[in-house]
Amino acid sequence: MNNPQIQLCLVLHNHQPVGNFDGVFEEAYQDSYLPFLNVFEPYADLKISLHTSGPLMQWLQTNHPDYLNRVAQLVEAGRIEIVGGAFYEAILPMIPRRDRVGQISKFSNWLEDRLCSKINGMWMPERVWESCLTESIADAGIKYTVLDDYHFRRAGLKDEELTGYFVTEDEGKTVCVFPGSEHLRYLIPFSEPEETINHCRSIAEREPGSVIVFGDDGEKFGTWPNTKKHVYEDGWLEKFFQALNDNKEWLRTSTLGEAVESTPPRGKIYLPDASYREMTEWSMPVERQVEHEELVHQFEHDHRWQQIQTFMGGGFWRNFKVKYPESNEMYSRMMYVSGLLQKAQEKSGNEEVIEKAQDHLYQGQCNCSYWHGAFGGIYLPHLRNAVYQHLLAAENLLENAIGRPAKWVEATTDDYDFDGRHEVRLANDKLVTWISAHRGGQIYELDLRETGHNLGATIQRRPELYHAKVLQGENENPDEAASIHDRIVFKQANLDERLQYDARLRNILIDHFWDDEVDVTSMQEGRALERGDFADGEYTGTIRRNPDRIQMMMVREGNAWGIPLTIKKGVTLNEGSSELEIAYLIDGLPQDRDLHFGVEFNFAGLPDGQDDRFFSDQSGANLGHLGTVLSLQDAQQIKLTDGWLDLAVGVEFDQAGDLFAYPIQTVSQSESGFELVHQSVCVQPHWMIRGDTNGRWACRMKLVFQTGLAQVETPDDNTIATNHSSSQTIAE
Repeated sequence: MNNPQIQLCLVLHNHQPVGNFDGVFEEAYQDSYLPFLNVFEPYADLKISLHTSGPLMQWLQTNHPDYLNRVAQLVEAGRIEIVGGAFYEAILPMIPRRDRVGQISKFSNWLEDRLCSKINGMWMPERVWESCLTESIADAGIKYTVLDDYHFRRAGLKDEELTGYFVTEDEGKTVCVFPGSEHLRYLIPFSEPEETINHCRSIAEREPGSVIVFGDDGEKFGTWPNTKKHVYEDGWLEKFFQALNDNKEWLRTSTLGEAVESTPPRGKIYLPDASYREMTEWSMPVERQVEHEELVHQFEHDHRWQQIQTFMGGGFWRNFKVKYPESNEMYSRMMYVSGLLQKAQEKSGNEEVIEKAQDHLYQGQCNCSYWHGAFGGIYLPHLRNAVYQHLLAAENLLENAIGRPAKWVEATTDDYDFDGRHEVRLANDKLVTWISAHRGGQIYELDLRETGHNLGATIQRRPELYHAKVLQGENENPDEAASIHDRIVFKQANLDERLQYDARLRNILIDHFWDDEVDVTSMQEGRALERGDFADGEYTGTIRRNPDRIQMMMVREGNAWGIPLTIKKGVTLNEGSSELEIAYLIDGLPQDRDLHFGVEFNFAGLPDGQDDRFFSDQSGANLGHLGTVLSLQDAQQIKLTDGWLDLAVGVEFDQAGDLFAYPIQTVSQSESGFELVHQSVCVQPHWMIRGDTNGRWACRMKLVFQTGLAQVETPDDNTIATNHSSSQTIAE
């Protein structure tokens, strides 16, 4: 044949998230990126489209510039097309339009400058699509992108129609969209190369001149479990490339750009809000995932399954912010900083500072810790911490840019987390405290500016669909290369015994009334019985302001053991202080019996199992690493020290009492299997309290933060204008 009957576009997506460990970058480079290039280079007639995310590109430029030089040579030879995208791999509907255009344009410029390649196409992070993205993508100079064929089937197209690309439009702007083949995603690299060739041949015979697209993670070629041996040592990739080479007379590999230039669009289409099929399933509540999975198992062997499956839909990506409120907290924080950046751009002339802050903001938009699917994601503490670190770095720079004094303190109120209710932000030059009065009067974020660390970046232990596999407790094919969706591998023993779930988010200042005999084990395992309605109850709040001091005062009338009680608690922050003052007053207590009262603190980002991360008491005695389970009597203080962060957190209280402390660990799924992940440390002072002659009990507490040298961008002059003394009740 003189003309190829079919074009195959191989689109690789190589990515490592912001905040991932350097060793993980290096291992992926050695196991995937470098060997793939080594095998690909000699096959002179083969072409690919390559997307390498911004964080990985920057790492490669620093650590392996020779790799980028080789890629650049292949670009010049016309064998590799560089595909752009959002610089730090943000899921685009998650970020403001201004940031979408900014991220895409910035990355295109970066790539064109370093690889001398015009960027016309982009990788859509996690293929999360909404129609409103069309205008942003077009305005950023992008002409085409790859989604999944699932999007197109949801729009009503049949599989045989998905052999080319389509044009979509919004606000008069157009972008070309390719359907990536889910079938090829499961064939490559897990099935024999001949199966892919046969699949392509069947399409070529049915519809000569068509274009089909494989678009998926480059880490499938070496980094995913057991694929290094399968793909390279056993020669799968070389066999695959040889098979493509042997069939090049009718099967031509081409880039996305060549496909657009050489073939007309199949037509126009408007796609529904979707992602790839698996992502839509992960975004659903767990109980609905279970129902979905049961239906699939019930019908997948029915002869009508292919027809039925077309009409089965999953969930909507944005609902990850509902499924995981911790994701919404990161999102809300990101939106707050993005708003600060916009204001600073309008008011400040310091372009260098604005540009640095913008880059930190963009890094804080990296998608990986905002959701959870087959593995990792929001359950990886180092990724959550990295998001907050960059957002805090951006905020520090922006406050400096708009001219704050060296010391300041302020309280503001707004619907910061977009739930229709107002939250309160207490902030000074050292700390930022975010409080939700209507959710138990809890602190849900606690930022230390000098270290760029959010002690509130915790996560709740909750059921996941794959926990059913954990309970089965059997490894399946641990040494066989297979899709990550099909593997059952345990990295630790007895994980089924560690499945423990929490009744609520792991926040700070959670007010409890417990059974008298509750112990630390039942507390840690989530079996302790709540006897009051204060933990999640709604408090009313009032802000009290003075020039150098602000206070959030909260009140709730509730009950414990059926006894009507009133709790008043205040959180006070002083100008220039690294301490939070906390005061409790409980009214209505009986004078003839004790009630068991506790205040729960959860601190994130303080790992266990390390000698330089430990508990100590008021005498300074070391009580063990931060994974130690403690039940102390007659205590008034405990300190948590993290030598790596150069941070110490002291919890002090003026009423001597007992204290529980224990690690919070999740059973989570990673690329290599199920494992126990340390998420946070719970500290809970508790007392047997009885009313005085007025039926009252009071306690004053302090959270004391000691930090070393700044580890993030901390401006010399960061302030917010001080308010005059006043009082404000929070409006809903």
